[in-house]
Amino acid sequence: MSDAAIALGIFAFFMLVTVGLGVLALRRSASRSLTDWSVGGRSLGTALVWVLMAGESYTSFSYLGAAGWGYGYGVPVLYVVAYLGCGYAVGYLVGPLLWRYARDHDCVTISDMVAHRFRTPVLGAAVAVFATVFLLPYIQLQLTGMGVVVSTISYGRVSLDWGYAVAFLVTTAFVVVSGLRGSAWVSLLKDVLVILTLLTVAVWIPVHFFGSGGLGYPHLLHRMVAEKPEWLTLPGHDSPGLGMGWFASTTLLSAFTITVFPTTVAGYLGAKNAGALRRNAIYLPFYQVLLFIPLLLGMAAAFVVPNLKDSNLALFRMVVDALPAWLVGLTGVAAALSSIVPMGVFMLVIGTMWGRSVLGASPRLADRQKGLSQLVVVIAGAAALLLTYTSPNTLVRLSVVSYEGMAQLLPVVLGGLLWRGMTRAGAVAGLAAGTAVMLALVLSGNDPLWGCNAGVPALAVNAVVNLAVSTARWRRAD
Repeated sequence: MSDAAIALGIFAFFMLVTVGLGVLALRRSASRSLTDWSVGGRSLGTALVWVLMAGESYTSFSYLGAAGWGYGYGVPVLYVVAYLGCGYAVGYLVGPLLWRYARDHDCVTISDMVAHRFRTPVLGAAVAVFATVFLLPYIQLQLTGMGVVVSTISYGRVSLDWGYAVAFLVTTAFVVVSGLRGSAWVSLLKDVLVILTLLTVAVWIPVHFFGSGGLGYPHLLHRMVAEKPEWLTLPGHDSPGLGMGWFASTTLLSAFTITVFPTTVAGYLGAKNAGALRRNAIYLPFYQVLLFIPLLLGMAAAFVVPNLKDSNLALFRMVVDALPAWLVGLTGVAAALSSIVPMGVFMLVIGTMWGRSVLGASPRLADRQKGLSQLVVVIAGAAALLLTYTSPNTLVRLSVVSYEGMAQLLPVVLGGLLWRGMTRAGAVAGLAAGTAVMLALVLSGNDPLWGCNAGVPALAVNAVVNLAVSTARWRRAD
């Protein structure tokens, strides 16, 4: 049997197991309501919330995009580890706040919370549409990542286009059937495979390519210092201005943004109590230690497979060259599940926001919200698949732009709960101004701007306009 057949056979088996777990999670559920499908009936304990939220943070981007940036630029990619650790610290305070508000007012998405806070379904619907625009690139990122994985572990027998289609079909079938609870169950399988395969790769690849002494790391690090020192200091090798200012601003912006990211909020709202969220904020940073493996091996690939046309292949090119076929298959499964879990949650959140806040906001359709949500899941996945075929982009760039856009929701979602004086006009004006500035900077090639992440000045404009309009309306009301 050929190496490709072995790897693809293992991959196909685990994809069937994934869909099977989704069906099993559905059968174990006592309810078929929208709340149960979208946020697990607010019944997930510490362990399931942990694996679910870890699954959202450790995605195919970690295997491909992060390793690719390590390969191309070097240490600027460490911002990923920095912002996740800081984000969980912020989430220790923000998570319970959002969970209580959602529980008290029967909200299942951020668009629900905004609609309730500002007493207008129209603003909730606008937030749903806005969030969808900036979540679709993230779904595209996961589709792209899984397509690359499938094509690579097949030793080139499966094209990227077919890999994208497999990713769409498996994820859509899985999430439509099982909802958030199924994602949590599959996360258990994913995390076991991620930990086992990454630890194996962390030992096997350096020994294979750099010798057995010290597991190959002394030789690798000595070569890095001697031959590629620019990879080890900011702004990195040939990077587009990714210096200290960019690193700090991107870390802080992303750390706060992740706490209102619709998929993170879905994890918050799925918890059965606020204590589970606080415990996870303490435990989750330990999971991020695993991120150092693809980051470091991405830099190692600069010696092993130089001059790659697609830097996102840096880690998996070494995996295919060094590991036996069965282990290539298992590593591919871990990376694929790292796409399926977050992609499923992204699609589920978009479906729920539209099914509840946009289409289902009509009294005539209120009793069909779950069915509408499931339909939108399919449409959102198909839209992301079309974007993947027509507008491919680098994985890290998609991730950064998505976060810069979602950051503009911080004043509306979090600020609106903390400051009761914020008005609807202020929220809308600030969101519009911040988004306009962000898009202008990104589309004009001014990201970073003077060494700073473009999302930061955009968020500053957002907050100032929001404050000015809200204060003016409040004073006129007096």
